[in-house]
Amino acid sequence: MGFPGDKSPSQASAYIRIWRLLQVSALLLVLTVLALWNWALAGHVSWIAKTRPAHSLEPICPQTPALFPRGNVASSLNSLIAHASFLNRSNEWLGGAIKIPTESYDDMGTIGTDPRWDVFQDLHQYMINAFPRLHKVLQRTTVNTYALVYHWQGSDSSLKPILLTAHQDVVPVDPTTVEEWVHPPYSGFFDGTYIWGRGSLDDKNGLIGLLSAIEVLLESGFVPRRTIGAGHLSVYLEKTYGKGAFSLLVDEGGSIGELGGAIVASPEVAEKGYMDVNIRVATPGGHSSIPPSHTSIGLLAIIIAELEAHPSAPRLTRASPFYSYIQCITNHAPLINPSFSELVRRSVHSDKALQDLEKVVLVENEITRGGFVRSVLSTTQAVDLIIGGVKVNALPEQASAVVNHRISTDSSVEELMTRLTSLILPLAHQYNLSFNAFGSQLGGPNLDSSSGSIMVSDAFNSSLEPSPISPTDSLPYELLHGTIRATYEANGLQESIGTSTANAAQPKFIVAPSLGTGNTDTIWYWNLTRNIFRYNYATIDGAYGGIHTTNEAVKATMFVDGIRFFAYLILNADEMVELWGS
Repeated sequence: MGFPGDKSPSQASAYIRIWRLLQVSALLLVLTVLALWNWALAGHVSWIAKTRPAHSLEPICPQTPALFPRGNVASSLNSLIAHASFLNRSNEWLGGAIKIPTESYDDMGTIGTDPRWDVFQDLHQYMINAFPRLHKVLQRTTVNTYALVYHWQGSDSSLKPILLTAHQDVVPVDPTTVEEWVHPPYSGFFDGTYIWGRGSLDDKNGLIGLLSAIEVLLESGFVPRRTIGAGHLSVYLEKTYGKGAFSLLVDEGGSIGELGGAIVASPEVAEKGYMDVNIRVATPGGHSSIPPSHTSIGLLAIIIAELEAHPSAPRLTRASPFYSYIQCITNHAPLINPSFSELVRRSVHSDKALQDLEKVVLVENEITRGGFVRSVLSTTQAVDLIIGGVKVNALPEQASAVVNHRISTDSSVEELMTRLTSLILPLAHQYNLSFNAFGSQLGGPNLDSSSGSIMVSDAFNSSLEPSPISPTDSLPYELLHGTIRATYEANGLQESIGTSTANAAQPKFIVAPSLGTGNTDTIWYWNLTRNIFRYNYATIDGAYGGIHTTNEAVKATMFVDGIRFFAYLILNADEMVELWGS
């Protein structure tokens, strides 16, 4: 969920985010060695074919059965987690971390000179004290002072690792909102149901959940065949392990919701691109008593109005992760309108049906949530920052705005720049303004006698292409899918939520790949693996409040489920040797 201090990067520059990552990425990564995925290993039958029930062999969104780890370690782990005392123990782990206010800001200075970094050392010491077995067994390396790399050496060094990530920082609490909190934002208070405080949902639950999972695996006697580690950060990991070294990466992201009479887990298989665009208008100054027809602020307002009048059009393509998500829901959720399901089915091969489906999903209703879908399927724009003027009787010589864009998976940075240029250029001509767009001087016929200028640029060197789309017809995805389902079934949530009209043959719990509309730290790891999934194990009612806002709190039982999820994932990855080879 974004870079330190900003799950949604719309308020922070990429320059700052990159700078902060180079100084101290507030990440904790846990690497688990996993077998090299090998579809054609002689003498082996695909685990998918061996274990998937016949009813889900259909080509549209097959559902993987629960993948429960086997053996004495798994039995010991389950007994430990199920014990009544574990709830209090786990809440103390998370509550203790929440009490340490690891806030990060956009203007953080250099480590060693800005004292706001020092609190991360307190968190590191807490982790050492809270997880003694982990720190006795795993090799710990610090990168750029506060980034951590843990490495758990397995018995078979030939096996590829998996990479699990989380971040240590939290967004600052607005001092003016402290009194609005039911319990103080850094109390880590456990009221018997919820663990309260900033970071309980983003992302100390992930960070401490990972550490807790390793600690209880060690207590259960687990000795991995596959190496398990933890680390920075693209440069360090690529240098140490090499490009494509990891079989699987799981970071924070999609969770669980309810839709169409089913519970839907939605691991994100891709992220939109990103670009902050600065629009600056400059005009001659002067006294406000003799104003021109349009001041720089007025001209900037005209440009903004033009952009907002012509937003990027949403497009539904078969390659979009959202299309895969729709297919999963309509193929498995029991309460979806049959006519809608039929339209989805026909859209697989019919372009006309695909166009009709695009129109339908953009209409606001309970299933499609059209406004949300419009954002998912288009390159969004949001004017978030504006600067202009210094005094009421002085004409502003400059005015600027920063527009945040999240670039659709079927678009590109180049397409965005072209669209913006085509919208603004006619205004430059109309108002006799010179025009520089992304380093190209377009000017217009009146460049030498212009009344001012427009400059459009990448605001903070922020441009990022949409991420690669991780494959879902792969064994890494099957591993994640099966582990999600096993965790769900193990935690007792598999009660029917459908009505008497629900088709019992259809699963009431669905895993549906989806698209991340924000940006996570996984953007730095594209060279490490093609199998990148963004998923936080969650329950429908597991959160109180929300992330980045007042009264952030996580249900203690959901945090325990998260620990189970990470432990199952590590165990399942370790057990796949016999089925997948090395």
